[in-house]
Formats: sequence, C-alpha cells, structure tokens
Amino acid sequence: DANRQISEYKFKLSKAEQDITTLEQNIGRLEGQVARYKTAAENAEKVEDELKAEKRKLQRELRMALDKIEEMEMTNSHLMKRLEKMKANRTALLSQQ
Repeated sequence: DANRQISEYKFKLSKAEQDITTLEQNIGRLEGQVARYKTAAENAEKVEDELKAEKRKLQRELRMALDKIEEMEMTNSHLMKRLEKMKANRTALLSQQ
C-alpha cells in the first residue's frame, strides 16, 4: 500500500513538474507577445505623432494658400475695377474727339 502511494505521489509530482514546465513556457511565450505588442504600440504612437504633426503642417499650408487666394482675388477685383475705369475713360476720350 505504501509503495502504491509512493508511486501515486511520484506520478503526481511528475505531472506537476510537467505542468510547471508548460506554464513556464507559456509565460515565456506571453512575455514575448507583450514585448512585441509594446513595441508595436510605441511605433503606432510614434506614427500617430508624426501624422498629427503632418496634419498641422498641411492645415497651416492650407490656411496660407487660402489667405493667398483671398488676397489675389481682392487684387484681381481691384485691378478689374481699374481696368473698367480706364476703359470708361478711353471711351469718354474717344467720344469727345
């Protein structure tokens, strides 16, 4: 009976050691996954920061381009008015002759 119990305990010990080995392997695998996910998250945050900076730059450029367009439209309008006045003056001068 004692031998049977010893055999049983040896079997349970062997099984427990196998379980420990399996769990240690799982821990190693999961730690590797955590490291990879952490690296991926850091890279994603870096890319996100770069994209945000690029977006700010593009928005700034857009604002500048829109301001330039508005300025050019105002200049164009002013020049068109001057041209119309010159045409009117020319027409008036030609009609006086």
